[in-house]
Amino acid sequence: MKRLVFIFASMLLALVPAPARADGFIVPFVGYNFGGDAGCPSLTDCADKRLNVGVAFGSMGRAVGFEQDISYARNFFGETPGADNSVFSAMSNLLVGPGVGPIRPYFVVGVGLIRPHVSSLVGSVTDFDASRNSFGYDLGGGLTVMFGPVGIRGDIRRFRTVESIDLLIFTGQKLDFWRGSAGLALTF
Repeated sequence: MKRLVFIFASMLLALVPAPARADGFIVPFVGYNFGGDAGCPSLTDCADKRLNVGVAFGSMGRAVGFEQDISYARNFFGETPGADNSVFSAMSNLLVGPGVGPIRPYFVVGVGLIRPHVSSLVGSVTDFDASRNSFGYDLGGGLTVMFGPVGIRGDIRRFRTVESIDLLIFTGQKLDFWRGSAGLALTF
């Protein structure tokens, strides 16, 4: 009988809601750009380079959170001799998902800056240097697995500019690509 009372009391205690709080987090990550406009736009002597690095930081409550995602992809449009290019993004995101427990799936949607850059490094008359700040959005989801205050996080997101971009090798269309990433999640 005592065992039954203990089990029942434990079950009732588990149903008591925990006080609302938000966990802060920081996630340095390595990503892989693919699809859409990532890679060589039909240039000769071009090698696809798809690495992306960045950091996400913010806070997550029991079901809703906020994050700032900052990333940089060198040679986003591919690596070519005598040229340099990149894409920088800074996105403010809403996170939705369970913010408690060791396994935390989430969906993410946000808006922010997507900045492609293209320049020629050849010392000729055709040298150019062009960057374009563009308003964009991202949408995706992922999973964080926590082992105490440290964990791993992986996600996949689609990035797209709202307006068309004109940058010599990339003209008259919206920049659109996917990023898969994995990182070390640290909570505080």
